[in-house]
Amino acid sequence: MRAFFGIWTWFAFTVISAVGYVLCLVAFLLTLPFDPTRRITGSGIRAVGRAMCAAVPMWKFGYQKPVPVELPPRCVCVSNHCSNIDPFLLGHLPWEMKFLAKSSLFKIPFVGWGIKIAGDIPLVRGSTQSVKRAMARARFYVEHGMPVLIFPEGTRSTTGELLPFKDGAFRLAIETQAHILPIAVGGTVGALRKGDWKPGIARGTSLVGEPIPTQGLSLRDLGELKERVRAAISELRAQIKAKGFD
Repeated sequence: MRAFFGIWTWFAFTVISAVGYVLCLVAFLLTLPFDPTRRITGSGIRAVGRAMCAAVPMWKFGYQKPVPVELPPRCVCVSNHCSNIDPFLLGHLPWEMKFLAKSSLFKIPFVGWGIKIAGDIPLVRGSTQSVKRAMARARFYVEHGMPVLIFPEGTRSTTGELLPFKDGAFRLAIETQAHILPIAVGGTVGALRKGDWKPGIARGTSLVGEPIPTQGLSLRDLGELKERVRAAISELRAQIKAKGFD
């Protein structure tokens, strides 16, 4: 049965992502001159991602309410990371945001091409120049009112416990005097395990915390800010676990 669902999943993914990419490409070309943050194209690509998830009978993704009615004018979103499916889950949240993601994902037919025209930010791990370009692009978005989502752990946690946080998201928030929005995700680990092409049963959800301001902070406060956000995400993660999402 899992093999059948696996075949169906990849067939549905291919069809939905291909059709969705073509439609969003048209939107991208039509709106590029007056949509510098690619809000319209990005929103379309997130809708394609939600349709892909909805096509998998074994998955049920959503988010916990309430969520902020409106985000701060400048906002850096940070979340724990437990599965490659997490960006699809976070795409269910009711606002557009740009994701910082490893560059290899942008080469995947249709899905990767889609996040490229959506304006998501590629990053080559270990490349100083790539990091500089990525953070410059992220800064542009934040300063122009487009939230950016960064996984501060830098990679997926295989234990369910939070990994050490890297500095990038917090440096960006301080330098742009942006709020940090802590988010926790859970329930996606079994959706599509590494090395297994067949989907598993998954009930994924996200829980959004209160925005944390950085106004008046300097880079000297980076460590303290990082620990404050880590504690907030840890508490949100505990709330998700208490509701049966792991």
